[in-house]
Amino acid sequence: MKRIIYTSLFVLLVSVIIGYLVILVRPLSLQEEDLEQMDEEEEVVQLTFWRNYGNAAENKAYNEILEDFHQAHPNIHVTMQNVEYVNYEVKLRTELVTGIGPDIMAIDSPYLALYADAGILMPLNDFLTEADGIEDDFSSAIMEGLTYKDQLYLMPLIESSLALYYNMNLLEDAGLPFPEGDPDQPLTWDEVVELLKAGQRPEEEIYGIDPAQGFGSGEAPAYFKLPIIWQFGGEVVSPDVTTASGYLDSEETIEALQFYQDLYHKDKVAVRELPASAFENNQLMMTILGTWAITDLEEQGLKLGEDFGIAPLPKADYQVVPNGSWALGMLSSTSHPEEAWEFIRYVTSYGAMKKYSSITGEVPARYSVAEDLPKFNTYPYNIFAEQAYSYSKNRPVTPAYPDISIAIKQLFEDIGLANQDVETAVEEAVETINQRLSEVD
Repeated sequence: MKRIIYTSLFVLLVSVIIGYLVILVRPLSLQEEDLEQMDEEEEVVQLTFWRNYGNAAENKAYNEILEDFHQAHPNIHVTMQNVEYVNYEVKLRTELVTGIGPDIMAIDSPYLALYADAGILMPLNDFLTEADGIEDDFSSAIMEGLTYKDQLYLMPLIESSLALYYNMNLLEDAGLPFPEGDPDQPLTWDEVVELLKAGQRPEEEIYGIDPAQGFGSGEAPAYFKLPIIWQFGGEVVSPDVTTASGYLDSEETIEALQFYQDLYHKDKVAVRELPASAFENNQLMMTILGTWAITDLEEQGLKLGEDFGIAPLPKADYQVVPNGSWALGMLSSTSHPEEAWEFIRYVTSYGAMKKYSSITGEVPARYSVAEDLPKFNTYPYNIFAEQAYSYSKNRPVTPAYPDISIAIKQLFEDIGLANQDVETAVEEAVETINQRLSEVD
């Protein structure tokens, strides 16, 4: 009898233990299943983003926007790589050729067609919705510079513009008036030349003007100098970007180039070599610069409104400034186009753009952002904004543009530095550009 009782108790005890283990193990099993499901649901998409390394304000703005994006999009992680400007194009093209390029990249807009034509960039048209404001919130001139063969390839964050910076101390010493700050009322180039002739004293190392950033390298020569051609009604190439003949060698363009040469060799209000920091050291009456120079000059101890002033870019027959800046595009072969677009859309949205322009002082690409930031509705930033939106022109959109840029740089060096006959120099430039355009499909 006792044996039966002990056996029953043993069976009962084993049953209790087994039941307890089942209760203990099952929640663990369910927890593992839940974790696996959560991992699948919260899988983080990894993207890479390359941009040119900017100044302190630009880097701060991008870092803050990236942090905001991650908070708003926990399932997308973007690794941003900053590359020095001087190495950016070479590094980017090298990586893209090897097929290892970033998912998202910043492109200097004049080079858009080179990348688009090579099939490296993905068209953005299919991602756009009415909410993106392409038709209503961006200048058509700006967007044309980001479009190739009727496809939009880049989304803009900021826009660029140039203005006339003048040394208030030198003008005051010469008893000359300050140029007006009204963005719609620029001085003519003839008026500028007359002011400079009256105020410069080269024998005392007080010089007139640096009309287009001297004779530098990279894209700067074309960016600063092409407006002179446009202001006289000239062009570099035909509207369909197939030839320079009849355009770069037109009467209007020849007149513009002759004017530029005369600044150095006839009127002598510009010199081929200026002392270092001539404007900052009260040795240069006027120069042409962008928005970035305001902060740069102030960091060097100059005060806006006391030491220097800003006026719209001078005009000839037409008021024209260059546009085009760094904009965002995505790799055509990215494995995550929807997520890549979500990042581009976020960075170029009203909120992120407002933050970026507030920090950097760069002209926002969206009208709505400029309207809501008091800075861009008051002097001097309103000059840059109004010019960018109302008087800007993009450089030729063609895969041949890098070669056109080099040819323009050489042309201005030939007539400015070397004082070569303008028509002879133009003839050589037309031949060079036409040769490259003939190679483009």
